[in-house]
Amino acid sequence: MDRDKWSARQDFLQKSLRELRKESQQTQVQLAKKLGRPQTYVSKYELGERRLDLFEINDICNACDSTLTEFIARIEPQLKRYSALNKKV
Repeated sequence: MDRDKWSARQDFLQKSLRELRKESQQTQVQLAKKLGRPQTYVSKYELGERRLDLFEINDICNACDSTLTEFIARIEPQLKRYSALNKKV
């Protein structure tokens, strides 16, 4: 997969996680405190400087009063456009 395709998917994930945090009406500082992490942890994944694994995304969802299942259901319809990119590889 080329860098542009990866970058578009990563940007989408970052944006979705940022929206989830904002919808839960939390600042980066508040979310980081719930996660037991420094504020820079939230900032870095929202800016794309840090990649997250599935367990970390689950923790973020829970700290935002959501579930991983709800988060995936929310973003899945939009993910289809990124899977179309993968077929061109």
